[in-house]
Amino acid sequence: MSTAVTIWAVVVNDEEQRSVWPADSEPPAGWRTLGFTGSREECLTRIAAEWTDLRPASLRRRMSAA
Repeated sequence: MSTAVTIWAVVVNDEEQRSVWPADSEPPAGWRTLGFTGSREECLTRIAAEWTDLRPASLRRRMSAA
């Protein structure tokens, strides 16, 4: 019996929210890959390091304009 290893990709949407998605699948509508792949844990570590402001991009823009 073989154990399949899933390679994950970091994906982002228009609100700059990030998630992980299987690298061998197209991301869902509205999401695109950022070019980083690895284990689920590696991808989550990358997301935690890069995505420090969890507010959606539209909210950040509104708050900076106020």
